[in-house]
Amino acid sequence: MRLFFIFFGVLTPVVSVVAQEPPTAVFVGGKIVTVDAEFGVREAFAVRDGKIVATGTTREMRALAREGVTAVHDLGGRMVLPGLIDSHVHAPAAAVFEFDHEIPSMETLRDVLDYIAARTRVVPAGGWISLQQVFITRLKESRFPTRAELDAVAPQHAVNFRTGPDNMLNTLALKKCGFDRAWTVTDGGPGYLEKDAAGEPTGLVRGLSRAIRMGETGRMPTVAQQRERLQALFRDYNQIGFTAVCDRGATADSIRHYAQLRADGALTLRVAMSQTFPTVGAMSSILAAIDGIAASPHRAPDAWLRLIGTKIWLDGGMLTGSAYMLQPWGKNENYGIRDDAYRGVLNVPPERLLTMVRRVAGHGLQFTAHAVGDAAGTLLLDAYETVNREQPIRELRMGITHSNFMTQASVERSAKLGVVLDIQPIWLHLDTRTLVQQFGYDRLRWFQPLKSILAAGGMTGGGSDHMLKIGDLRAINPYNPFLAMWTTITRRAKWYEGQLHPEEALTRRQAIEFYTRNNAHLLFWEKDLGSLEVGKRADFIIVDRDLLACPIDDLKDTRVLETWIEGRAVYAREGR
Repeated sequence: MRLFFIFFGVLTPVVSVVAQEPPTAVFVGGKIVTVDAEFGVREAFAVRDGKIVATGTTREMRALAREGVTAVHDLGGRMVLPGLIDSHVHAPAAAVFEFDHEIPSMETLRDVLDYIAARTRVVPAGGWISLQQVFITRLKESRFPTRAELDAVAPQHAVNFRTGPDNMLNTLALKKCGFDRAWTVTDGGPGYLEKDAAGEPTGLVRGLSRAIRMGETGRMPTVAQQRERLQALFRDYNQIGFTAVCDRGATADSIRHYAQLRADGALTLRVAMSQTFPTVGAMSSILAAIDGIAASPHRAPDAWLRLIGTKIWLDGGMLTGSAYMLQPWGKNENYGIRDDAYRGVLNVPPERLLTMVRRVAGHGLQFTAHAVGDAAGTLLLDAYETVNREQPIRELRMGITHSNFMTQASVERSAKLGVVLDIQPIWLHLDTRTLVQQFGYDRLRWFQPLKSILAAGGMTGGGSDHMLKIGDLRAINPYNPFLAMWTTITRRAKWYEGQLHPEEALTRRQAIEFYTRNNAHLLFWEKDLGSLEVGKRADFIIVDRDLLACPIDDLKDTRVLETWIEGRAVYAREGR
């Protein structure tokens, strides 16, 4: 027997206690944003065996409760959302980044140089000092430190100022790596040294991180400590509302960590994985690596841990001046660009890329690639179109990771092919100022064009690309989803006046879907997650304000009061 109730003109079923066992819990007296196809709003819902069994009014849900069996939770008018999903993190590396020592936040070159100078008093002379992912777009000077500046603060140490795929080295570091005016790439991979007018290396090394072998630069955690810190990071993800994430750079080691936590019942959020494989070397070994990934037991359906595909790095970065662009970057001393024709760094030639995509598709796996520049995205779409003529790829949900710089054509092609776009709004918020200085406002017309993607029938979801540190606002990159939602709605950025192409702004509904329903689709979990509907898993959060009605600038300050996974509380804010 089923009872039916009408809400917002939609006939909504409520499971009857006559036909079903009573729920184990009901949540009543709230504003339940279901994020279903109609974006319905309810007062209450019921949970049994970790799944939602009914939604409706408070009176109706209370009627389903049975004394001694059903826990009744009064929401006190609070808003409830589906559990949030981050489509792009690098959790294992982020968790242990500060194991040796805390890294301060840096907003100026003086901060950078002071940190390096302080490390010279700790690291023995001749040793390496490394500073990772302090992106120049986020420094007030918007430039790399020079080789001379690094030499001045650390003349007896090898210094590596590493930002994504690019590195600024001091003199001793260049010497240790063998980088001189005669050095050339010999392994067939990408990358090169920037040189001055006299042909001497400036210290800026693009796409050659594989050639910089520093060894360990501090205390290293044991396996047990790595897992402890990973659990601590997951709890921090929970406190900001995440119930699922995707590791967009999973390695064999990180998968072992996840698998052990899964076996121990110690996961507090769900993990999807895109596993990496090498792109330099003999194609036979690359294809063998893909075949090995395809044979993983973690491809089996699992509500907590699942391998969904592969990930490679196709181009450089916009934060460092090496994204692969359709038009030249333009000379810029801040980025160290001296060539008028320079278009960035392409890591994988088109013919090799096609071979990789074809092999991954043949295994029924999702392929995605770090592709920041519009030329990189275009080449990736070319490969997808070619493979699509050989076998349909829509159900594989091939991806473009980052997809920051697009064109109208790439927006339309992505929608046509069913390609999903994993985009990070925090990059718009933190990097717009420098990007406008470099490219001009008009050239950024198709930068993170979220509204156009959805209007074309495409699919995009929100990620953080969380790389380093624990802390939703102090991390590189910050993983606070409410700041990201606010950014998609306002298109406003730090240290930048006005809005970046507000015609591409999302509505509040679309911003919520960006981190729930859409991301569930990106990660092949849409049947279980992403909305609060009968039959789906009871992953939800309770927040301290109404995201649909609060002043827009208050939205970014939203606090999560409770986080629940499968009807079990995994986080509750103290003093709520």
